[in-house]
Amino acid sequence: MTVLVLGGAGYIGSHAVEQLIRKGYEVAVIDNLLTGHQAALHSEATFYKGDIRDQEFVRSIFAKESIEGVIHFAASSLVGESVEKPLKYFNNNVSGTEIILEVMQEFGVKHIVFSSTAATYGEPEEYPITEKTTHKSQKSLWGK
Repeated sequence: MTVLVLGGAGYIGSHAVEQLIRKGYEVAVIDNLLTGHQAALHSEATFYKGDIRDQEFVRSIFAKESIEGVIHFAASSLVGESVEKPLKYFNNNVSGTEIILEVMQEFGVKHIVFSSTAATYGEPEEYPITEKTTHKSQKSLWGK
């Protein structure tokens, strides 16, 4: 069985891939390399370069691999740019995730972890952030 890591060539995704492989999981990675780096890919992971919004591409990977779960790190998360270009962010984050969920349903895959951003909650009033930390007004579209 394989864990599919979306955005597995990015900083957080590549570390997740490394830990999964250390724990003995088979890992497949989808990354378009817009912000990820091919050099960050683990040599034991199967890499597919492409976009999660390309449903046929995603479907072809599900058909090749025996995927039991998905970890999603492929969302765009720059707060400033998301305010300036909200449609770009909705297209990638919402439409891309919808495509992943549809293909998962087609293939009977029921496990997903979606990695979000602390920016969803707004600017913290104190550090380190805890469960009790209060936040200033929200700048990001994701927490409104």
